[in-house]
Amino acid sequence: MPTALAKAPIPFRVQLRRQTAIVSRWLHLYLSMVSFAVVLFFAVTGLTLNHAEWFAGQVRETRYSGTMPGRWLGKAPDETAIVAKLRADHGIKGAVADFRAEGGQVTVSFKGPGYAADAFIDPEKGTYDLVETRNGLVAVLNDLHKGRDSGRGWSVVIDVSAVLLTLVSLTGLLLLFFVYKRRASGLILGLAGAAACWMVWMRYVP
Repeated sequence: MPTALAKAPIPFRVQLRRQTAIVSRWLHLYLSMVSFAVVLFFAVTGLTLNHAEWFAGQVRETRYSGTMPGRWLGKAPDETAIVAKLRADHGIKGAVADFRAEGGQVTVSFKGPGYAADAFIDPEKGTYDLVETRNGLVAVLNDLHKGRDSGRGWSVVIDVSAVLLTLVSLTGLLLLFFVYKRRASGLILGLAGAAACWMVWMRYVP
């Protein structure tokens, strides 16, 4: 009886190429899905950032006044108590960006995405004026895009997003090398896009 022909071993280079293509495709697909919301968020807020004047009318300013207990306003003002009272009485948000006592006045500044609040306290009279500024949802999203006044937690989100988008781009580029019929045209288009950005930068950016 005829014996079955033994299969020729697959060269290592071929195995490596196949495995690289499989892993790249898998990574590109699932990283793209994981980062879909990130891509959408930064794409939309990139547009709103570039046209901030479209949303300039969303600013809302509110003024408050009140009194502080004199025992908190000595030579060393009680920052913890003062900040807690402002938050409790007026619903102040954001992190404390600045607290200082100089020139016969205590000032407290709060900052957050699309948000600011500044309190001016007179230690002698025990009174204060507070100005709260809310810049609307679009301004909040724009500040999140820039990572401005958004805290360490959001900073980590931006870092992770940057890594994800870098990996998506690199795995997509790597996959292109395995699509032989489209490789040359794909690379040409990629280089053309990069060249167009460079030309705009050189020609139109001051």
